[in-house]
Amino acid sequence: MPAPRPAPTPAEAPAGTRPAWAALVEEVREAGRYPTRAEAERVTRVVLSALGGHVIGDERVDLAQALPEEAARVVASQIPATRPLTAAEFVDSVAARIEGATPATARWDVSSVLSVLPSLVGDDLVTRVLDRLPSGYALLFGRADLTPAA
Repeated sequence: MPAPRPAPTPAEAPAGTRPAWAALVEEVREAGRYPTRAEAERVTRVVLSALGGHVIGDERVDLAQALPEEAARVVASQIPATRPLTAAEFVDSVAARIEGATPATARWDVSSVLSVLPSLVGDDLVTRVLDRLPSGYALLFGRADLTPAA
């Protein structure tokens, strides 16, 4: 009898299906080494909320459609930011939303959430999102921040 096939990763899920909120939170918990699911869930909500104000246009719609429904609501419910934030300012804005956070812990939190998105929503969509954000965000998504030579 063949060995059972492992469950598909969120990016391998059949078209038209959304990954589960619990699966997203668990990936964040593992990536960030959070001791509890509740802490990972809190960080996920804060980071996605902050991101939701900075991703606009088709990328925002596509991101919301690719995320679990609960995460999609968090992203889509944000009012678009009046000005784009640098990656450092984005991390600082997350730090301001988390009690007791420092820029270093907020960077960890942001990276713990954003670095799981490529496997969840696909590399192509993450590339499109990064193309719309100021330079410097790639590292937060777990990617090299390559800039073209002048």
